[in-house]
Amino acid sequence: MPAPSSFLVISALGRDRPGIVNELSKTILEGECNIVDSRMTVLGGEFAILLMVEGQWNTLAKLESALPEIEKRLGLTIIAKRTEERAPSSNQLPYAVEVVAMDHPGIVHQLAEFFSERQINIEDMVTSSYAAAHTGTPMFSVTMSVGIPANLHIATLRDDFMDYCDSLNLDGVLEPIKGA
Repeated sequence: MPAPSSFLVISALGRDRPGIVNELSKTILEGECNIVDSRMTVLGGEFAILLMVEGQWNTLAKLESALPEIEKRLGLTIIAKRTEERAPSSNQLPYAVEVVAMDHPGIVHQLAEFFSERQINIEDMVTSSYAAAHTGTPMFSVTMSVGIPANLHIATLRDDFMDYCDSLNLDGVLEPIKGA
């Protein structure tokens, strides 16, 4: 019977250039580990990546010891931390949140505060700024996945969320994630 897998979260940040993902994924594969989850993006001129890597404890230890050399070779700042597989939550309902508004400071904080006050966990979030078509008005969009406690009354939460968005002049949607 094979030994249970261990997990390592790796965060890397550095000047964007072609080949970073290739080099990181090659190192992970050659170390007999596997990428099980990842997020990557370019922000300004910087490349950022989060990876959850799975492997046997000894292969992850070898990968951890290789990270300083990889950091130097690729010109990245790398942080790694051991973790465990996330246990499925039976008492949380997966919902998607989408908000669009004219860009102004504080939108992310206001949304985070709304959900935090209700003990709703923000599990994933993507934001972007862009110019509105035709007018060029600075716009801001937020897309989130949240875990809503099953004991919350969804219709009341949705009404509260819509009222909150209206009070801040945000166009918002809160709906279940289909297939989750």
